Amino acid sequence: MVEIKTPGEIQAMREAGRIVAQALTHVAKHATTGTPVTELDDIAATVIAEAGATPAFLDYHPPFAPTPYPAVICVSINDAIVHGIPGRHRIRDGDLVSVDCGAYLDGWAGDSAISFTIGTPDPHDQALIHATEQALAAGIAAATPGNRIGDIGHAIATIATAGGYGVPTDFGGHGIGRRMHEDPHVPNRGRPGRGLTLRPGLTLAIEPMFIAGGDDHYRTAPDGWTLHSRDGSRAAHSEHTIAITDDGPLILTLP
Repeated sequence: MVEIKTPGEIQAMREAGRIVAQALTHVAKHATTGTPVTELDDIAATVIAEAGATPAFLDYHPPFAPTPYPAVICVSINDAIVHGIPGRHRIRDGDLVSVDCGAYLDGWAGDSAISFTIGTPDPHDQALIHATEQALAAGIAAATPGNRIGDIGHAIATIATAGGYGVPTDFGGHGIGRRMHEDPHVPNRGRPGRGLTLRPGLTLAIEPMFIAGGDDHYRTAPDGWTLHSRDGSRAAHSEHTIAITDDGPLILTLP
Protein backbone atom coordinates (compact mmCIF):
# COMPACT_ATOMS: atom_id res chain seq x y z
CA MET A 1 0.00 0.00 0.00
CA VAL A 2 1.27 3.46 -0.90
CA GLU A 3 1.17 5.84 2.07
CA ILE A 4 0.82 9.60 1.59
CA LYS A 5 2.59 11.66 4.25
CA THR A 6 1.45 14.91 5.83
CA PRO A 7 3.70 18.00 5.87
CA GLY A 8 4.49 17.30 9.52
CA GLU A 9 5.48 13.72 8.74
CA ILE A 10 7.67 14.88 5.87
CA GLN A 11 9.42 17.26 8.27
CA ALA A 12 10.01 14.35 10.67
CA MET A 13 11.56 12.41 7.80
CA ARG A 14 13.73 15.44 7.05
CA GLU A 15 15.20 15.19 10.54
CA ALA A 16 15.99 11.50 10.02
CA GLY A 17 17.48 12.38 6.63
CA ARG A 18 19.82 14.97 8.15
CA ILE A 19 21.28 12.33 10.44
CA VAL A 20 21.88 9.98 7.52
CA ALA A 21 23.58 12.80 5.61
CA GLN A 22 25.79 13.59 8.60
CA ALA A 23 26.82 9.95 8.93
CA LEU A 24 27.75 9.76 5.25
CA THR A 25 29.73 13.01 5.48
CA HIS A 26 31.75 11.71 8.44
CA VAL A 27 32.37 8.36 6.74
CA ALA A 28 33.58 9.99 3.52
CA LYS A 29 35.98 12.28 5.42
CA HIS A 30 37.47 9.35 7.31
CA ALA A 31 37.82 7.02 4.31
CA THR A 32 41.48 7.15 3.31
CA THR A 33 44.10 4.70 2.10
CA GLY A 34 44.65 2.11 4.82
CA THR A 35 41.42 2.70 6.73
CA PRO A 36 39.79 -0.56 7.86
CA VAL A 37 36.29 -0.75 6.44
CA THR A 38 34.94 -1.72 9.87
CA GLU A 39 36.06 1.71 11.12
CA LEU A 40 33.69 3.34 8.65
CA ASP A 41 30.85 1.29 10.07
CA ASP A 42 31.83 2.30 13.62
CA ILE A 43 31.85 5.97 12.63
CA ALA A 44 28.37 5.81 11.13
CA ALA A 45 27.09 3.92 14.18
CA THR A 46 28.46 6.62 16.48
CA VAL A 47 26.93 9.50 14.50
CA ILE A 48 23.54 7.80 14.43
CA ALA A 49 23.60 6.90 18.12
CA GLU A 50 24.73 10.36 19.26
CA ALA A 51 21.82 11.88 17.32
CA GLY A 52 19.35 9.66 19.18
CA ALA A 53 18.53 7.66 16.07
CA THR A 54 18.56 3.93 15.26
CA PRO A 55 20.38 2.21 12.36
CA ALA A 56 17.92 1.03 9.73
CA PHE A 57 20.12 -1.62 8.12
CA LEU A 58 21.42 -3.47 11.17
CA ASP A 59 19.57 -6.80 11.53
CA TYR A 60 17.35 -6.02 8.53
CA HIS A 61 16.30 -9.31 6.91
CA PRO A 62 14.55 -9.07 3.53
CA PRO A 63 13.26 -12.21 1.77
CA PHE A 64 16.17 -12.40 -0.69
CA ALA A 65 18.88 -12.54 2.00
CA PRO A 66 19.85 -15.72 3.87
CA THR A 67 20.74 -13.86 7.08
CA PRO A 68 19.99 -10.50 8.73
CA TYR A 69 22.29 -7.69 7.64
CA PRO A 70 25.18 -7.52 10.15
CA ALA A 71 26.26 -3.88 9.94
CA VAL A 72 25.10 -0.25 10.14
CA ILE A 73 26.14 0.78 6.62
CA CYS A 74 26.72 -0.93 3.30
CA VAL A 75 30.23 -0.40 1.88
CA SER A 76 30.54 -1.60 -1.71
CA ILE A 77 34.03 -1.39 -3.23
CA ASN A 78 35.06 -1.45 -6.90
CA ASP A 79 33.01 -4.18 -8.65
CA ALA A 80 30.53 -4.41 -5.75
CA ILE A 81 27.34 -2.64 -6.77
CA VAL A 82 25.36 -2.53 -3.50
CA HIS A 83 24.91 -4.28 -0.13
CA GLY A 84 28.63 -4.74 0.58
CA ILE A 85 29.21 -5.90 4.16
CA PRO A 86 31.98 -3.98 5.99
CA GLY A 87 34.87 -6.38 6.62
CA ARG A 88 38.34 -6.28 8.16
CA HIS A 89 40.12 -5.41 4.91
CA ARG A 90 41.59 -1.95 4.44
CA ILE A 91 40.75 0.60 1.78
CA ARG A 92 43.39 0.90 -0.94
CA ASP A 93 44.56 3.78 -3.10
CA GLY A 94 42.39 3.98 -6.22
CA ASP A 95 39.39 2.18 -4.75
CA LEU A 96 35.91 3.25 -5.80
CA VAL A 97 33.77 3.18 -2.65
CA SER A 98 29.96 3.35 -2.44
CA VAL A 99 28.39 3.83 1.00
CA ASP A 100 24.67 3.38 1.71
CA CYS A 101 23.20 4.45 5.05
CA GLY A 102 19.76 4.43 6.63
CA ALA A 103 18.41 5.51 10.01
CA TYR A 104 15.19 5.85 11.96
CA LEU A 105 14.38 8.86 14.12
CA ASP A 106 11.11 9.02 16.06
CA GLY A 107 9.71 6.24 13.88
CA TRP A 108 10.59 7.78 10.51
CA ALA A 109 13.26 6.65 8.06
CA GLY A 110 15.91 8.29 5.94
CA ASP A 111 18.06 6.55 3.30
CA SER A 112 20.91 7.87 1.17
CA ALA A 113 24.05 6.72 -0.64
CA ILE A 114 27.21 8.29 -2.03
CA SER A 115 30.16 7.09 -4.11
CA PHE A 116 33.71 8.44 -4.11
CA THR A 117 37.26 7.46 -5.00
CA ILE A 118 40.22 7.02 -2.67
CA GLY A 119 43.59 8.66 -3.30
CA THR A 120 44.53 8.91 -6.95
CA PRO A 121 41.26 9.03 -8.92
CA ASP A 122 40.75 7.13 -12.15
CA PRO A 123 39.02 9.34 -14.77
CA HIS A 124 36.73 6.46 -15.73
CA ASP A 125 35.65 6.04 -12.10
CA GLN A 126 35.03 9.76 -11.80
CA ALA A 127 32.89 9.70 -14.95
CA LEU A 128 30.91 6.72 -13.62
CA ILE A 129 30.24 8.42 -10.28
CA HIS A 130 29.31 11.66 -12.03
CA ALA A 131 26.85 9.77 -14.22
CA THR A 132 25.05 8.25 -11.20
CA GLU A 133 24.85 11.72 -9.65
CA GLN A 134 23.47 13.14 -12.89
CA ALA A 135 20.96 10.30 -13.08
CA LEU A 136 19.90 10.90 -9.47
CA ALA A 137 19.34 14.58 -10.23
CA ALA A 138 17.37 13.70 -13.37
CA GLY A 139 15.25 11.17 -11.49
CA ILE A 140 14.51 13.68 -8.77
CA ALA A 141 13.61 16.35 -11.33
CA ALA A 142 11.07 13.95 -12.85
CA ALA A 143 9.41 13.38 -9.46
CA THR A 144 6.69 16.01 -9.81
CA PRO A 145 2.94 15.77 -9.22
CA GLY A 146 1.15 14.27 -12.22
CA ASN A 147 4.20 12.46 -13.56
CA ARG A 148 4.49 8.69 -13.29
CA ILE A 149 6.96 6.27 -11.72
CA GLY A 150 8.03 5.36 -15.24
CA ASP A 151 9.15 8.94 -15.83
CA ILE A 152 11.69 8.60 -13.00
CA GLY A 153 13.06 5.34 -14.39
CA HIS A 154 13.20 6.74 -17.90
CA ALA A 155 15.17 9.80 -16.74
CA ILE A 156 17.70 7.58 -14.97
CA ALA A 157 18.02 5.08 -17.83
CA THR A 158 18.57 7.89 -20.35
CA ILE A 159 21.75 8.91 -18.51
CA ALA A 160 22.90 5.27 -18.28
CA THR A 161 22.35 4.68 -21.99
CA ALA A 162 24.19 7.85 -22.95
CA GLY A 163 27.22 6.76 -20.95
CA GLY A 164 27.12 3.12 -22.00
CA TYR A 165 26.53 1.96 -18.43
CA GLY A 166 24.64 -1.08 -17.21
CA VAL A 167 21.72 -0.88 -14.78
CA PRO A 168 21.37 -3.96 -12.54
CA THR A 169 18.08 -5.71 -13.12
CA ASP A 170 15.56 -6.12 -10.30
CA PHE A 171 17.09 -3.48 -8.02
CA GLY A 172 16.11 0.17 -7.76
CA GLY A 173 14.51 2.72 -5.48
CA HIS A 174 11.50 2.38 -3.23
CA GLY A 175 8.89 4.09 -1.15
CA ILE A 176 10.02 5.04 2.33
CA GLY A 177 8.45 6.38 5.53
CA ARG A 178 7.59 4.46 8.66
CA ARG A 179 9.54 1.57 7.14
CA MET A 180 12.77 1.66 5.18
CA HIS A 181 11.20 -0.13 2.21
CA GLU A 182 7.61 0.65 1.32
CA ASP A 183 5.58 0.63 -1.88
CA PRO A 184 6.07 1.59 -4.64
CA HIS A 185 9.14 0.06 -6.26
CA VAL A 186 11.01 2.73 -8.24
CA PRO A 187 12.84 0.99 -11.13
CA ASN A 188 15.94 2.51 -12.69
CA ARG A 189 14.53 1.79 -16.14
CA GLY A 190 11.03 2.85 -17.08
CA ARG A 191 8.68 3.98 -19.81
CA PRO A 192 7.53 7.59 -19.63
CA GLY A 193 3.89 8.05 -18.76
CA ARG A 194 3.59 4.56 -17.25
CA GLY A 195 3.14 3.36 -13.70
CA LEU A 196 1.85 4.94 -10.51
CA THR A 197 0.85 8.60 -10.71
CA LEU A 198 3.02 10.75 -8.43
CA ARG A 199 1.09 12.72 -5.79
CA PRO A 200 2.11 15.33 -3.21
CA GLY A 201 3.00 13.58 0.05
CA LEU A 202 4.56 10.55 -1.63
CA THR A 203 8.06 9.90 -0.27
CA LEU A 204 10.59 7.93 -2.29
CA ALA A 205 14.20 6.79 -2.16
CA ILE A 206 15.61 7.22 -5.66
CA GLU A 207 18.88 5.34 -6.22
CA PRO A 208 20.63 4.90 -9.56
CA MET A 209 23.20 2.06 -9.63
CA PHE A 210 25.42 1.96 -12.72
CA ILE A 211 27.87 -0.69 -13.94
CA ALA A 212 30.82 0.61 -15.96
CA GLY A 213 31.03 -2.35 -18.37
CA GLY A 214 27.49 -1.92 -19.67
CA ASP A 215 26.22 -5.34 -18.52
CA ASP A 216 22.91 -5.21 -16.61
CA HIS A 217 23.54 -8.51 -14.85
CA TYR A 218 25.15 -9.19 -11.48
CA ARG A 219 26.22 -12.06 -9.26
CA THR A 220 25.56 -12.48 -5.56
CA ALA A 221 28.56 -13.08 -3.28
CA PRO A 222 28.70 -16.09 -0.94
CA ASP A 223 27.68 -13.80 1.94
CA GLY A 224 24.22 -13.69 0.34
CA TRP A 225 24.18 -9.88 0.36
CA THR A 226 26.86 -8.25 -1.78
CA LEU A 227 25.99 -7.81 -5.44
CA HIS A 228 28.95 -7.73 -7.85
CA SER A 229 28.98 -6.81 -11.50
CA ARG A 230 28.98 -10.00 -13.57
CA ASP A 231 31.66 -8.67 -15.90
CA GLY A 232 33.94 -7.53 -13.05
CA SER A 233 33.72 -3.86 -14.00
CA ARG A 234 33.31 -1.14 -11.41
CA ALA A 235 30.01 0.17 -10.14
CA ALA A 236 28.69 3.32 -8.45
CA HIS A 237 25.56 4.16 -6.47
CA SER A 238 23.91 7.48 -5.57
CA GLU A 239 20.71 7.93 -3.55
CA HIS A 240 18.49 10.51 -1.87
CA THR A 241 15.20 10.30 -0.01
CA ILE A 242 12.74 12.82 -1.44
CA ALA A 243 9.20 14.04 -0.92
CA ILE A 244 6.91 15.02 -3.78
CA THR A 245 5.27 18.37 -3.06
CA ASP A 246 3.11 20.88 -4.90
CA ASP A 247 6.25 23.01 -5.26
CA GLY A 248 8.33 20.19 -6.73
CA PRO A 249 10.57 17.48 -5.27
CA LEU A 250 12.07 18.13 -1.83
CA ILE A 251 15.32 16.34 -0.95
CA LEU A 252 15.16 15.04 2.63
CA THR A 253 18.69 13.68 2.99
CA LEU A 254 20.80 16.82 2.72
CA PRO A 255 23.07 17.89 5.62
